[in-house]
Amino acid sequence: MKIVKPGFKIESRINGEAILKKIERFGRTCYKSEARTTPDSARKFCAMLIKNGHESVLEHVSVTVRIICDRGVSHEIVRHRIGVAYSQESTRYCNYKSKGIKVIRPFFFESDDLRYQLWIDVMRACESGYVKLIESGATPQEARSVLPNSLKTEIVMTLNLRAWRHFLKQRCSEKAHSQMREIFVPLLAKFKELIPVIFEDIQAEYK
Repeated sequence: MKIVKPGFKIESRINGEAILKKIERFGRTCYKSEARTTPDSARKFCAMLIKNGHESVLEHVSVTVRIICDRGVSHEIVRHRIGVAYSQESTRYCNYKSKGIKVIRPFFFESDDLRYQLWIDVMRACESGYVKLIESGATPQEARSVLPNSLKTEIVMTLNLRAWRHFLKQRCSEKAHSQMREIFVPLLAKFKELIPVIFEDIQAEYK
């Protein structure tokens, strides 16, 4: 068994200024204001779209991110359906017998905490049961019934920018699960760094 950390990798190549210019080019179609485009007008135009709630124009741009998380977190992620495409590591087809399972450590269990040791014991028991089932002739899709929520998974998600805005508002909120926030608060910060204007009004809330 191997314990790994959650995280993300942005798979898309992002040029923030180019994204803003693309949104401006398409958005000005709605107002037939193409003649007002200048070399530095994109930021102001995109900010106007967001302020006025004209976010449908943002759907012309998508960003793909690979998320490393546990299965419990992934179940919450895939509840978002509009403007989203997913590809996820499948426990039906992946056989974890030879290399052992990988699990995501819950950050809220300290290493010197009894609860952490109890969690370790349960994870090892799950791995042992899984291996025994495979060795007895069970297929991966049958043996997966004993795998825990803490099982590490990878899920690739592609969302348009409007969908990303909605997703991050929901999953960076103080009401979101702490393990969701562990991943998506840093992703929001990275998006703010890479793509000007589009995510500036979204704040990560802290308890």
